[in-house]
Amino acid sequence: MLADDPLGAARESATLAPYEAAFARIAASADMHLIVGERQGRVVATYQLAIMPGLSNAGRTRATLEAVRVAAELRSQGVGALLVADAEARARAAGAGILQLTTHKSRSRAHAFYDRLGFTPSHIGYKRDLT
Repeated sequence: MLADDPLGAARESATLAPYEAAFARIAASADMHLIVGERQGRVVATYQLAIMPGLSNAGRTRATLEAVRVAAELRSQGVGALLVADAEARARAAGAGILQLTTHKSRSRAHAFYDRLGFTPSHIGYKRDLT
């Protein structure tokens, strides 16, 4: 699912080792959650939720939603909305006051999806590759 779109196809690896190492780091952190949805023993949906205490915004804890992915054959069937609702419930349970996410500027369908779910575009993000 990570590599089944043009952006992912260009940046994801066919080698499992980096994903296994990342999974181990995620599993070792109490503030990182990797959630998967399965159908007939196959992973068909996933997201990552990071809980981050912060000082800004009156010290509110933030939850960051990352890597929301749904298998191609299940898109536009409400699975993504269920993932986001689950992430919001988990964020609230962890004491987060804000649920935030980023999506690539080229993903116009994702932008419309998050707009429909009540998210507001509020920031401009910047990245620097450190490799």
